[in-house]
Amino acid sequence: MDNQEANNTKSTFSHDKENCGKNETTPGYCPEIFDNVMCWPETLAGTISNQSCPYKDIQGNDLEALSYRECMPNATWFMMDDKTWTNYTDCLKKDEKILNFLTFINNLYVIGYSVSLAALVISLWIFITFRTLRCIRIRIHIHLFISFTLNNIAWLIHYKLVTPNTNVTHIENPIWCQALHIVNQYFMLANYLWMFCEGLHLHLALAVVFVREELTMKYFVGIGWGAPFIFVKIYCFYRIYGTKDTDKCWMDESDSKLILTIPVLISLVASLFFLINVLRVILTIMHPNSPNPAPQGIRRAVRAALILIPLFGLHYFLLPFRPVNGDPYQRVYFYISAIIIPYQGFCVSCIFCFANQEVHQAIKSFIGRRIYRDSRWSNYHYTGAGESGGVYVVNGTGQLNNVAMSSLRRKSTTSTRI
Repeated sequence: MDNQEANNTKSTFSHDKENCGKNETTPGYCPEIFDNVMCWPETLAGTISNQSCPYKDIQGNDLEALSYRECMPNATWFMMDDKTWTNYTDCLKKDEKILNFLTFINNLYVIGYSVSLAALVISLWIFITFRTLRCIRIRIHIHLFISFTLNNIAWLIHYKLVTPNTNVTHIENPIWCQALHIVNQYFMLANYLWMFCEGLHLHLALAVVFVREELTMKYFVGIGWGAPFIFVKIYCFYRIYGTKDTDKCWMDESDSKLILTIPVLISLVASLFFLINVLRVILTIMHPNSPNPAPQGIRRAVRAALILIPLFGLHYFLLPFRPVNGDPYQRVYFYISAIIIPYQGFCVSCIFCFANQEVHQAIKSFIGRRIYRDSRWSNYHYTGAGESGGVYVVNGTGQLNNVAMSSLRRKSTTSTRI
């Protein structure tokens, strides 16, 4: 180690940051210190202390590489960017193939979330732009798409700034990184609860006779945006004051995750129940051949939602079957997750927007109006309706262009004025 005496005594790996550093320091030694990963013992000035890497590879084996921490000649730990620094470089480079694989999976997530984000933004533009699409069902779609859009943005930030940078998660653990985790959990829960609102709205539209849509929309907003805030707040307080598990940007799996998982599973089961009941009503009471058939738009929405419910819950249904470290199917699980999870927003856009017949009709009408406006009749200007009838002139200057159209006047009261 550059002619410096290395301290080859491998101290015991410890997460006990409360007890680490409480021992008195021997003069001429760097003090015992906890770097948010391991507890480093007091080290003789001018030497380098090393320990076995705290990480395990994807197969669950201990890495044989070492991590280092340098004690300067003045008995202070080496500083970088005004912070004491531990060298974990060899730990991360020990298994380069595994690192490359995880980087590849990370890139798959980034690509998937980017594609979904583009599709969601286009869908939101369509829903908001065309007035013919303004109804409570489309408003629910808009809220669902907004939650997906914000969720995708938050995860893109996570996969760009947090996942590739182990210093952020294992050493620094900054406040912004912890806040990003909380934001992701909030929008994730909002996705599922807005999907629940989709099923509940269809159920109310067919099963309940009189429903005040504006009132129900207020309840939907409370469920879709308010309920996730309550659950996430409980989740945060439990992790901060209960388990005190706030290290590594909260990325470690914890039993506190049940606070978020249980409402998600309940919302999925409830949504599926609502949609099956609505489908039963459509097939029996409101059959297309019956005197009172269900609206075509509702039937399409039910079919779309029935497709999305299993897709939404597939990730949670796979959690109990997640392979442990060392399992040969772990890579397969990573590939499946990288395909299913980030492309949920894209699937939602395709089913609820791009394949929506109402959207197709709105776009066709818009294109038809533009074509008609740009046709030859757009060159004519109507002078107005007077007692003697209206006249169409070219470019609004009939006399200057010496082009006068036939007056197209109305004849007394039997003709219709133009």
